[in-house]
Amino acid sequence: MRRALLLLSRRTRLLLAGAVLLAAASACGLTSGSPMVDDVEPGSIGQGKPLQGAHLTVTSKEFTEQLILGAIMGIAFQAAGAEVVDRTGIQGSVGSREAVVTGEADAAYEYTGTAWITYQGNSEPIPDPRKQWLAVRDADRKNGVAWLEPSELNNTYALAMNQSNYEKYRTRTLSEVAELSKRDPGAVTLCVEGEFANRADGLPGMEKAYGMDIPTRNITQMDTGIIYTQTAKGACTYGEVFTTDGRIKSMNLVVMDDDKKFFPNYNAAPTIHSETLKKWPAIAQVLAPVTAALNNTVAQDLNAKVDVAGEDPHQVALDWMIKKGFVKEG
Repeated sequence: MRRALLLLSRRTRLLLAGAVLLAAASACGLTSGSPMVDDVEPGSIGQGKPLQGAHLTVTSKEFTEQLILGAIMGIAFQAAGAEVVDRTGIQGSVGSREAVVTGEADAAYEYTGTAWITYQGNSEPIPDPRKQWLAVRDADRKNGVAWLEPSELNNTYALAMNQSNYEKYRTRTLSEVAELSKRDPGAVTLCVEGEFANRADGLPGMEKAYGMDIPTRNITQMDTGIIYTQTAKGACTYGEVFTTDGRIKSMNLVVMDDDKKFFPNYNAAPTIHSETLKKWPAIAQVLAPVTAALNNTVAQDLNAKVDVAGEDPHQVALDWMIKKGFVKEG
C-alpha cells in the first residue's frame, strides 16, 4: 500500500485506505480479530480488577505508533481483568474510527486533529491543545464516542535538520528559519511531501504564518521515508517530519519548534464507544495514568524500537508497560 500510494502524504494514504476498508466493512462487517493473551496482572493500574467480566475489543490504525498504542490499551484492560479482542492494524483512519462509532470495537487511541478536521469536518484547527480536545470531545458526544483525557503525545508536522546543518545555522524555531530565509535565501532548502507542499495547513500556510518566501527551486517533493534519509544526509537543510517518528532520534535530527503554534494539534487520547463506557466506567481510571505517561519522547523511543530496531510492536508495548510498573508479569 505504501509503495502503491507513493506520491500521497501519510495522512492521505491513511484516509484513502480507510475509505476502501469502510466500503468493504459496510458490506460484510469488519474482521473479528483475535484474543489478546498477555499474562499480566495489575501493577499500579488495574488494582482489584475493576474490568473483571468485561469483553472489550481494541482497535487501531495500521502504522507503528497506532499498533503500539492499541497494544498498550489492550494490555491495560487485561491487567484490570477484561478479556480483550485485538483488532489493531485496520488500514486507515476511517475504518478504526467507524468501528468505535458503531460499537464493533470498544476503544482506540485517536488524535484530536484527525477527529476535528477529518471526522468532524472543520477546516480551522484550534491552536490551544486543551481547547482542541474539549471541542472534539463535545462534538463527538452525538456520535456515540466518548473522549478521555488526552496525552502530551502530539503527532503533528514539523521541520527538522541534521546535526551538521544545525551546527552551521543554529536555528531552533520556525521563526529563526524564517529569519534565515530572509538573510540567506539559498540556505533554506526543503524536502517535503507533495501534499504538504500545497495544503493550507502545510507549507503555504506555514510560509504565510512565519513570513517566509521560499523559492520553488529550493523545495523538493518526495515520499515520507525518503525525506528522513535525505534530511539526515543533508541533501536538504530542512525536512518535513512527524514529531513522534522514531527516526528523528535514531538519525539524530534537530526538530524546529513551532513557536507560533501554526500546525494543528494531534494529541493522542482514548476514545471509547459511549455505551461501553457507561457499562464499564472504570475504563477511565485504568487508562488515565497510562495516557498521562505518553509524550513525544516516549513515542519516539517506542516507535524507533519497531521502525529502526525491528522489534514487534506488541512486545514493545508490553515491555514499556512492565518497565513503567503499570502491569506485572503473571
